[in-house]
Amino acid sequence: MSGPVVVLVGPPGSGKSTVAALLAAKLGKLHRDTDTDVETTAGKPISDIFVDSGEPAFRALERAAIVAALQDGDAVLSVGGGAILDADTRSDLSGHTVVYLDVSVGEAAKRVGLGVARPLLLGNVRTQLKNLMDARRPLYAEVAKLTVTTDGRTPEEIADEIAEQLG
Repeated sequence: MSGPVVVLVGPPGSGKSTVAALLAAKLGKLHRDTDTDVETTAGKPISDIFVDSGEPAFRALERAAIVAALQDGDAVLSVGGGAILDADTRSDLSGHTVVYLDVSVGEAAKRVGLGVARPLLLGNVRTQLKNLMDARRPLYAEVAKLTVTTDGRTPEEIADEIAEQLG
């Protein structure tokens, strides 16, 4: 199979980027994060893309970043929490080993904090997270070949479990 070794999906605060970096190091692969790719392409942070150009512009950049990243055969890929909202992205992920990092609303709220620049979590972070997670959970489950719960676990423990599951 061509493409990434594994793709990590999940809501904000699930640990996708952190776990993917640890897993990549453990497997001797590169870590690629589509949010970073988007920021590099746009030349500015995601929060600025939302303010300057709106969510549809961000989602278009995100979609392009995912299409490119899915061609990278030597990477552990982490994608933005909302990437799975795009039906084409969900379809593209179907041929890959996708791991859904599941996290409770309370744990995710602690991890993202209140001062982090996350445009979709403005206002009451906990309520916004709950609404996002309720809407997206079935989509994460749809694309996932493996689900790993991250509550109360270190990123290292999660990366170890995924590495074990991958064989």
